Amino acid sequence: MTELEETYACVPSTERGKGILISGHPKTNKILYTNNRSILILNLDNPLDVSVYGEHCYQATVARYSPNGEWIASADVSGTVRIWGAYNDHVLKKEFKVLTGRIDDLQWSPDGLRIVASGDGKGKSLVRAFMWDSGTNVGEFDGHSRRVLSCAFKPTRPFRIVTCGEDFLVNFYEGPPFKFKSSHRDHSNFVNCVRFSPDGSKFISASSDKQGILFDGKTGEKIGQISSEDGHKGSIYAVSWSPDGKQVLTVSADKSAKVWEICDDGSGKLTKTLTSSGSGGVDDMLVGCLWQNDHLVTVSLGGTISIFSASDLDKSPLKIAGHMKNVTSLSVLKNVPKTILSSSYDGLIVKWIQGIGYSSKLQRKENTQIKCLAAAEEEIITSGFDNKIWRVCLLDDQCGDADSIDVGNQPRDISLALLCPELALITIESGVVMLRGTKVVSTINLGFSVTASVLAPDGSEAIIGGLDGKLHIYSVTGDTLTEEAVLEKHRGAISVIRYSPDGSMFASGDLNREAVVWDRVSREVKLKNMLYHTARINCLAWSPDSSMVATGSLDTCVIIYEIDKPASSRMTIKGAHLGGVYGLAFTDDHSVVSSGEDACVRVWRVNPQ
Repeated sequence: MTELEETYACVPSTERGKGILISGHPKTNKILYTNNRSILILNLDNPLDVSVYGEHCYQATVARYSPNGEWIASADVSGTVRIWGAYNDHVLKKEFKVLTGRIDDLQWSPDGLRIVASGDGKGKSLVRAFMWDSGTNVGEFDGHSRRVLSCAFKPTRPFRIVTCGEDFLVNFYEGPPFKFKSSHRDHSNFVNCVRFSPDGSKFISASSDKQGILFDGKTGEKIGQISSEDGHKGSIYAVSWSPDGKQVLTVSADKSAKVWEICDDGSGKLTKTLTSSGSGGVDDMLVGCLWQNDHLVTVSLGGTISIFSASDLDKSPLKIAGHMKNVTSLSVLKNVPKTILSSSYDGLIVKWIQGIGYSSKLQRKENTQIKCLAAAEEEIITSGFDNKIWRVCLLDDQCGDADSIDVGNQPRDISLALLCPELALITIESGVVMLRGTKVVSTINLGFSVTASVLAPDGSEAIIGGLDGKLHIYSVTGDTLTEEAVLEKHRGAISVIRYSPDGSMFASGDLNREAVVWDRVSREVKLKNMLYHTARINCLAWSPDSSMVATGSLDTCVIIYEIDKPASSRMTIKGAHLGGVYGLAFTDDHSVVSSGEDACVRVWRVNPQ
């Protein structure tokens, strides 16, 4: 039996020069945000309490809870809105094609019967309001000529809808059925966000012209604006009201968030400027915000979620970070087995601690892309998409000095001899490169196309897999390889090979979905018929006691086999990662960690029968 123990969530997808929308549950401290095709439900009180909805066929853009918290409406770049259950199996209730292009914002009416969505599309169809159960239109939305970035539903009767967008306009509609009432051209740049106060008496628009303007919620007339003296120095991307409607939170490209007190006359006075510690780079620009009960949530361009306390604005924020892109490599530090390192190809390495979750982002001096990652006691080795291997010493949450070694070819795989980690084997297309420390000691052309390789823990043996599906076993003496045997069983190119921790076995996986466990001494097949994936095997890991082997595949599944039982008694984790599983590691004999294209990292509890 396997059960999901923890999920380390990915962070929201962001885009430079554009705000993102995060939204909250009407009663609890759960928030919604999107990453690629996934919608994430994250509990602010416990960031390890995460669930993911991955049923969109295209990149998701926005998601919102219904007023009673029972349903979620989510939208994507194809103009589709899906309405699904907020709990348990997230059952799909309805799906509508609402716009012809990307949807940027959507909101429920306060009675939960209607939804308004806005975005991009051909012709006039930039905004639509419809009945959530039938999809019937409830109004005409003229008046915009370019992409509509945000829309809002007045939370009290009489109902109103307000929209804003790239044509610098804020438009006001009365209904239902909704009809155009008035338009305001008070902004001189894109209007990024518009939001009604909780009592519906006012609404505020935030723009790239650094202004926030307040309007009367019933008539749509301009009544004031937030003070420009203490204002933002960059585009304002998002705005969110406090639950009592007396304050608003704004975030900006100037890397700050500001809390404003809204007076009865419609003017806004600065209460507090919130800044987060960061490198001060572009990634610290703030692009999204939410005032959720006592939590002030901000999201940076780099995806870091900062959670401030509304009752104590001077308190340092809790930070949650993670990956935004496909997590391609996982490694567990053997000397601290609860510590997990994960890397994504955009060059980010994140340190997680099992039971706690996010620990830190490892700051590297050379922020190059990462294709493969291997970790020893106090050192990590990475390769990117150039010809370089980086050896970086690890100092707690920081990376120390880094040495790069040019191996002359694109590295395909890295393997370390765990008992003598200065020895490393780098796979290149025509053969392998051996490193001792930062020195290339030999480049060996093997005469066949190499796809995977591994070094024995003691460094005395290497196994190299080829495009032809054969496993070549070499003894390592000094800086040379001597071929000892060739094993033939696979019917596809070898994708991964790993020795068992006790050194008595090794396992291999191929692109033709098969895995094989071999006895190291006799070189006979120890466990066969491991043919339960439906697509190529991407990764493979052994349990520390060498009793189990886990395989991860493009088919989104993780399969765990017990060595002393037939392959048919396997344990399968279906849908472990949307888009495929790319990283696997055991932290102890009963916990396996997986990562994948959905940018999440998950810990599974394995309880053999």
